[in-house]
Amino acid sequence: MQDKPVFQTNAATAPAVEINKVLRNTYMLLGLTLLNSALFAGVAMAMDLGRGAALGLMLGSLVMLFVVNATANSGKGLIATFVFTAMMGASLGPMLQAYLALPNGPSLVMQALGGTAIVFFGLSAYALTTRKDFSFMGGFLMVGLLVIVGASIANLFFQVAAVSLAISAAAVFIMSALILFDTSRIIHGGETNYIRATIALYLDIYNLFVHLLSLLGVFSDD
Repeated sequence: MQDKPVFQTNAATAPAVEINKVLRNTYMLLGLTLLNSALFAGVAMAMDLGRGAALGLMLGSLVMLFVVNATANSGKGLIATFVFTAMMGASLGPMLQAYLALPNGPSLVMQALGGTAIVFFGLSAYALTTRKDFSFMGGFLMVGLLVIVGASIANLFFQVAAVSLAISAAAVFIMSALILFDTSRIIHGGETNYIRATIALYLDIYNLFVHLLSLLGVFSDD
């Protein structure tokens, strides 16, 4: 009697099932974390949070980022993730308040939100449907991030408007490429932890929104 290749089939389909599970959990958690950030951004604006407090929250969120990575394999990772995204959202409060105070501020914020959504869904859909492997961009993106961080720190002291514009434009490009890269990593099994996958995509979206809003503000007539 010839054995049916049941176990061989199961072994072949197991990775695909696991990857789909990671994708599903990632997008579900990503949606919740974005809502969490939006809620706490609103709370920060209602409390009229100052720039100093926002900077403190941003620095505190960097510490929480290490906590998230350290606890990503346990239930504590979910708690840390929501604390981290709450702090990141609240730190946006003063910036959003400043933009909303402009005559065309609400329009700028909505355009930035809409643009961010279009870029994210468009690039994610492209990566998911084509199944292309974008891991080759890893080195380039790392260098790009280091350049952006270094230029941002330097520009804190020099305050050159043209440099700020160049940084935001470069950041929009890098974050868009990172959406492809991070989505590709999940699809091809490079990231199997949905908490870490969520944080990676969350940071891509967060920074894309911030720098897109900055660009729109610069090119605004008001």
